[in-house]
Formats: sequence, structure tokens, C-alpha cells
Amino acid sequence: MTVKSHQPLQHGRLSRLESRLSRLAPIAVDPRPQHGPAPEVSFIVCTRNRVAVLEPCIRSIQAACRAHPAFAAELVVVDNGSTDRTAERLASIAELSDIPLTAVCEPRRGLAAARNAGLARARGRVLVFVDDDCQVHGDYLSDLQRHYASGERVVRGGRVEIGDARDLPFTIKRSPVRERLTSDVHPGGFVLGCNMTMHRDVAARIGLFDERFGAGGPLRSAEDTDYLVRAVLLGIPVEYVPDMTIFHHHGRRDRKAIDRLHRDYSLGNGGLCLKHVRHAPWLLRHFYWAVRSAFRELVKGPAFDCELKLSHWPIVAMNMLGAAKFAMLVLARSPEAPQVRRDQQAQDRQTQDRQDQQANAEARVNTP
Repeated sequence: MTVKSHQPLQHGRLSRLESRLSRLAPIAVDPRPQHGPAPEVSFIVCTRNRVAVLEPCIRSIQAACRAHPAFAAELVVVDNGSTDRTAERLASIAELSDIPLTAVCEPRRGLAAARNAGLARARGRVLVFVDDDCQVHGDYLSDLQRHYASGERVVRGGRVEIGDARDLPFTIKRSPVRERLTSDVHPGGFVLGCNMTMHRDVAARIGLFDERFGAGGPLRSAEDTDYLVRAVLLGIPVEYVPDMTIFHHHGRRDRKAIDRLHRDYSLGNGGLCLKHVRHAPWLLRHFYWAVRSAFRELVKGPAFDCELKLSHWPIVAMNMLGAAKFAMLVLARSPEAPQVRRDQQAQDRQTQDRQDQQANAEARVNTP
């Protein structure tokens, strides 16, 4: 079965998928009054105990904004429960920043929870997720504006280069070809979460990040891949472009660190496969290909990554473990985004109360 990401789903099927897939609240709206017009773009950076790399990340975003001031930007930095000097440094940086900078404290641990907190506070028409150990290219905003000029509603990711030549070539994407995601390509790594963008109404349609996935969550990774799969199932194209470049300073310089991350990615992808097994059965094909490649390794077939000496066998083992762990989370009724859902329910109650009060007032006016 081949489902191309740009093929729209029928309206009735789409409604059922939206309710079954996400069950996540819409993006919350910051109830506090905002001053001035909404910016064109919001950079969302999530961080935890990495102030040393966070500051160069912020400086690179500020420099890119100065290089292209016509595309008004803001920066939302989510501190995900840091215990170092992150909060103190953010306060100092915000005071001197030449672009609006909002620091958000999200004590619930996990990258997905932090991303959701950033979504709730961002005001821009276009949302840009950048990891705290990344630095954006000076032309990033001009590339971004060009790609979003048509108004097409997509999830779009850009080029990810190594920021330090001493780091091993992992968690990067250097493809020179612009392309769209189809079921023939595994969604993991097609668009990297450290350089992922979308219109805010696309994010509102897809919903919040699933907090069972992602660094700091039970499944350790794949919150970005889950977002891509949900986009595809809603008929929203997922596109990679070879510009919109960021430089990833991930700091991993020994094979042990890369192998650990390789296993974490495979764990999350296993949970992802089980989560979407009914509506995206083509994910099972990628698991089958991993099993087949693992057995071929036994007869001197190619490894998953020959340069880094990464095998297919950890992929198979961790995929199975991830699927089992996701099943346990479902049985334990582990929620996707509990706090945000409670906040949304409270907002819904307030909205209903206001509507009831307005209806009562109108009834009194119309009563003879």
C-alpha cells in the first residue's frame, strides 16, 4: 500500500482520523494580552541544562533576524526544568535582546511537553522549531520567507549540517534534493525535529506533540516523527528543502554515544509503528526491511551505517521493545498531553460559561 503525503483524504475519513489519531487538545491560546502586532515567525527553542550551547543558538537566531528584518520574528525559549543557570541567563539575554524574547518555564520533563509549551506561547504565523544545540544560517529567514510565500500548508524541514568537524556525522541531513515524504521512505529523519517548520494553522490542525515520545519521555525519541506521520494521515504534505540551513553542534564524538542514540531512535520508532499500525500500516514494511537487512548482515550484507559501524540488529530489537513499551503505556492509560488537555477543558468551561451568561442576558432583554 502506497499513500503519498500530498494525497488529500476524504472529509468524512479525515474527521474520524483527527478524533482517533490525536485525541489531543487544540493548541492553547495564551490568555494574557499581547502587545503589538503578531510577528511573522516564531522561533521555538526547548532547552534543559545546556546553557553553554543555548547562548550561541540564541545569538545565531538574533543575527539571522537582523539580516532579514522585514520578516518580523520573535523567540520563545522553553526551559524544561533546568537546574543550572539557564533561567538566570535567559532573563539577562531577554533584557538585551533586539528581538522579542519570551522565556517559558515548563517543569514537566520531556521534549514533547516543552514543545507543547512553546506552541502555546508562540504568536507567529510561521512556527520554527530549532534545538538548543543548533545555530541557524544567516540566510535562514530569507529562505524561510521564500518557501512560505505561496501560502501552501505543509510541514517543512531544512538542511542540517555538522556544526563542529570533531562531532561524528549523525543527526544530520545534507541531501541536495527537494522532496516530499511518501510511504516508500521511513519518516524517521526525513525532516529532523531540530529544524522543523509549519504554519500555525497546520500545527493547530495536527494538534499537540504526543508526550509519550521524545527525549525525557518514556519512549525517548520520535515525537517529531510521530508529528510527521499524523500530518501525512491528515493529507498535509511533508517536505524537505535543501536550504533553510542549521548547524548541529551535538557534541557526540565517540561511537558509544552514537550507538546509544541509535538505540533510542529505534525504541521510539517501534512505539510509533504500533501507535499507527491501523492507519499507517506501511510503517510495518520498514520494520520488515530492517529485519531482512539484519539477517543479510549475517552473510556479510551491508550495515545500517558502514561509516559509523551501526548495525540493523539494534533497530530490530529496539523496535520490538518500543512497541511493547507503547502497548504497556496504552494499557496503563498514559496520556499524550495531560496538563494541556486539562487547561483546554478549563478554557472550554469558561467559554461555555460566557456563552450561557450572554444567552441569559439576551433572554432578559427580550422578555416583555
